[in-house]
Amino acid sequence: MRRTYAAGVGRRANGGSTPVVNQPKDSYSFEHYIHAIPKTPGDYLPITAEGRLSWFARATVGPKSLTGGLFSAAIGTAFNFPHEYGSHWDGFAQRYGMRLTGISTGNAIEAGLGAAWGEDPRYFHTVHAPFGGRVKNAIDLTFRAYQPDGERHLAYARFVAEFGNNFLSNTWRVPSEADWQHALIRTGMGFGGRALSNAVSEFVPQLWRKVRHKPDFYPVDARNP
Repeated sequence: MRRTYAAGVGRRANGGSTPVVNQPKDSYSFEHYIHAIPKTPGDYLPITAEGRLSWFARATVGPKSLTGGLFSAAIGTAFNFPHEYGSHWDGFAQRYGMRLTGISTGNAIEAGLGAAWGEDPRYFHTVHAPFGGRVKNAIDLTFRAYQPDGERHLAYARFVAEFGNNFLSNTWRVPSEADWQHALIRTGMGFGGRALSNAVSEFVPQLWRKVRHKPDFYPVDARNP
């Protein structure tokens, strides 16, 4: 059983103890797709096949991913790295496309292996936790993930996806970055990007609510362990 709260509504909907935000599917906001940490392993509900497909779509072509690609391609173009693409709009487009192919390949590997191993790729945010605890949660869920037993374990599918994707992409990258050293650098950057994405998921919804003067979904007594 779980506790759900619609946006701006502080009432118990389905019983249980895990707050989760549900919003109308016809409107997107920073508050959509928020999953809170289950209070106990028994409160955890494994991700469904539909949920895993939805995660793949959002993680690949969602607002955070596409926006991150703009910054990544812009930086690469500004410093002309890799140099084969050049420092012009065509080079920007090639860098953006290359990153998107890597992201989609990595997410496909993580979703596929995760489905076989029962690994949950979703981010679970804290509820009314101190700042330090929220940062710790964002970092922890960069390297670990929930399993069907409701506990966090090392995210093996994610590790395989990051390393596998970046070494595999050497086969279609330009020569100056198609080696194992650059593959390791890209892998480290991939985990760094995941941590940054987690931080956005953790903090931006709250900031977005404050900017729009929206109330907190969760009652004042809601807590995570």
